Amino acid sequence: MDALASRFDADAHAERMRIQGYTVIEDFLDADGLARFRESLAPFLGAHHGRNDFEGFETERVYTLIARGKVFEEIAADARLMALIGRFLQPNFLLSASHSISLNPGETAQSIHSDDGFYRQPRPRPPIGVSVIGAIDAFTQANGATEVAPGSHLWGDPGAPGRPNDMAEIEALLVPMEIPAGAALVFPGTLLHRGGANVTDRPRLAFTNQYCEPWARPQENFWLSVPRELVREMSPQAQSLLGYEIAPPFLGMVSASHPAKALEPGWVPPVVAQQPLPRA
Repeated sequence: MDALASRFDADAHAERMRIQGYTVIEDFLDADGLARFRESLAPFLGAHHGRNDFEGFETERVYTLIARGKVFEEIAADARLMALIGRFLQPNFLLSASHSISLNPGETAQSIHSDDGFYRQPRPRPPIGVSVIGAIDAFTQANGATEVAPGSHLWGDPGAPGRPNDMAEIEALLVPMEIPAGAALVFPGTLLHRGGANVTDRPRLAFTNQYCEPWARPQENFWLSVPRELVREMSPQAQSLLGYEIAPPFLGMVSASHPAKALEPGWVPPVVAQQPLPRA
């Protein structure tokens, strides 16, 4: 992976993201990486199907993916992604969401949305998040390839000059990202996009990892969902992505201490350790 990172042109990919709103890393996962992904994911399949039209009633998702296997941790903390995302987000940015997506036959297209739209700052603005969608199966228009509206990352809020006023106009601009298995689509959280409809007879497997500024609240509450025993076994980069690092000057501190101290064996929260003795 280090050799791959050394050959990776993060600046060229970042420039494409700034101009058109997305870039594709064609060789993100090789055949071995794809096989490891499938093998590691298999035990978790069958537990969670979509509860609404946005999740997808015919879509199966496995959340908190980073903590479910070493391959998923490596993907989330991949050095190429860290370099590219670092062109857009401040140091010690966080992982915001991490899950697999199996788009099953009969799934309909998602509503058009932006991934950091729940942060309410007015547009146009720099992204507060960056999204990665990785193709485990090849993406085609027929099996539900992610569809993007090129240039929409630069648009203002609805009704702003230069932005289409009708959702049908935006839908007409959508381009399906037909990418091979092993490729990764990367885009700023301001880009308008959607998951397409799967009109084939086979599922389309993918993953998404989404990242956010270190001062923003992540979508998934990893502090509660990932036990510290698991975090201790992760790489320093993965630990940082999960919030066990300081964003200058002191965001993320734990009772005035560095959050990584919470990973030390025998650590007890100061609020517990410093409790006074009960009065007689």
